[in-house]
Amino acid sequence: MVAVEWRSLLPVIFVSSLIVYEEWVSFPSCRLLPDTTANHPKDDSPQDLKVMIAANLLLLGSEAGFVNLHFRYYHMAKIFKKSFQSLKPDMLLVLGDISAKGSELSRTEWFSVLQQLNDMLGPFLELPLHIILGDRDVGECSSLDGKFVNWLAKRFPGLDSSGCGAFEISNISFVSLNDVALLCGNNKLRFGVEKVIERESMDLQVETKDTSEAKDKSDMFRELSYDFEWRENAVTSGSGPVLLLHFPLYRSRNTYLKEGSTLKSTIDLSEQGSTSVESRGFSETGPYDLSQTIPPNATEYIFHALKPRIIFSAHRHEFSDHTHPDGTREVTVPAMTWTVRDDPGFIVATLRENRSAW
Repeated sequence: MVAVEWRSLLPVIFVSSLIVYEEWVSFPSCRLLPDTTANHPKDDSPQDLKVMIAANLLLLGSEAGFVNLHFRYYHMAKIFKKSFQSLKPDMLLVLGDISAKGSELSRTEWFSVLQQLNDMLGPFLELPLHIILGDRDVGECSSLDGKFVNWLAKRFPGLDSSGCGAFEISNISFVSLNDVALLCGNNKLRFGVEKVIERESMDLQVETKDTSEAKDKSDMFRELSYDFEWRENAVTSGSGPVLLLHFPLYRSRNTYLKEGSTLKSTIDLSEQGSTSVESRGFSETGPYDLSQTIPPNATEYIFHALKPRIIFSAHRHEFSDHTHPDGTREVTVPAMTWTVRDDPGFIVATLRENRSAW
């Protein structure tokens, strides 16, 4: 009799376990990075901007199979929904590689990827949203097509014809670059990205100097070239915008920070998900290897022109927190997909209006 009663309860136990597991796997867990800055304000301010940052969704569009549609994408959508409800971010940033094979897709096939993206983001579509392009989205230099980049950029808010963007929210400036083009040689698309960098550099100098002084120095500005000749820029490091990239900037191996070490924090930063999980070794690494960075000369050019206060990048699938030689912090966002990680991850950063806090 007892055995019969237990058997009758097995379906209930099984269903209850599935519900508990589903809630557990889709609820974001937080790891707060230590803050060692003595003068950093601990209390939230109404002017603070809480930003959720994700990357590498690797959506397959019409090629998505049963497991992707009914497990991976379903639970990714739940993670976005629960993160929206529990963290209450002010905006969402996605740092490229929306599609797993975007550079190989036709424009018609891209529409299925965009529909999957809309379904996944759900409530975030009501917030300020900025999405940049990755190498999986637009391809490598040999196949980089300016017309296609322009077509795709029009599908994402705030991107210009070269795939770059610049905007301001809560008095905090953001600049995003189509850095895939910066890996290329003599390329019209790269020239368009350089023009954006130069424009933002000039705007930064006008903001930080008297307008008349900026105009007096206009004769010091040289024409752009593919050798990254740059303009004179006396603006101090860390005075510029929040910089959004897909590829990390170049860094020498001996300057990497070990995960888990004490970091000099200039923002409130937390990572959702573990940082110790190794990549699954996705069978298709995309146009560029996971170790790919922006070349040293382009990295130096970006630092000189934009003086970013902080940098957010992606591509590598794993989280890292790095400080460049000039003191600028770069945070690399983990992949938001089960395709390459056992636990999808993302970053939540609280950005403060006062430049001195960075």
